Amino acid sequence: MLRISKLTDYGTLILAHMAGLPERVHSAKGLADALGLGLPTVSKVLKTLGRHALVSSQRGAHGGYVLSRPAAQISVADVIDALEDHPFGLTECSASTGVCSMESDCRIRDNWLRINTVVRQALQAVTVADMVHPQSNSPFARLRPSGAGASGAYTEHRLHGPASAGSRTAAACIPPACIPSTRADDQEI
Repeated sequence: MLRISKLTDYGTLILAHMAGLPERVHSAKGLADALGLGLPTVSKVLKTLGRHALVSSQRGAHGGYVLSRPAAQISVADVIDALEDHPFGLTECSASTGVCSMESDCRIRDNWLRINTVVRQALQAVTVADMVHPQSNSPFARLRPSGAGASGAYTEHRLHGPASAGSRTAAACIPPACIPSTRADDQEI
């Protein structure tokens, strides 16, 4: 199964929230409270995003974090590259060469590389700004997760279940689907 890590999902959520309120300097605690995530997790994600120049920190009494560049210039591929432990690749040989003993004689490697390129290009084409305000003319706009109602409004985040009604969604400027509910079985990373 192709799946991003929880940290990458949280990082995308944090960046989308920040992009929804670009004039604000965001504290780690404020982000944790607004998104219902643990402060240690948010701090870890922000530090990693900072090391990859996706966010900048500002010190002082009113310090916090801001996006390092406009949200339209940060791709989902950038977020994945910053937060995933391994280089992007659908197969080991498409992530880095020389790791598979069959690589030189593999009959399907070229096809995996081609598929990997298409997926990578799709991730590069979607920006954090798109995650805040999805394009209605996108070929994916008609695709809705099973939790979407007839109106297209999301009611469930794929990691955390139903968003609580009237929770922090108004402040977040993000569809309710992306506001995780706090559940006892969520473990701190």
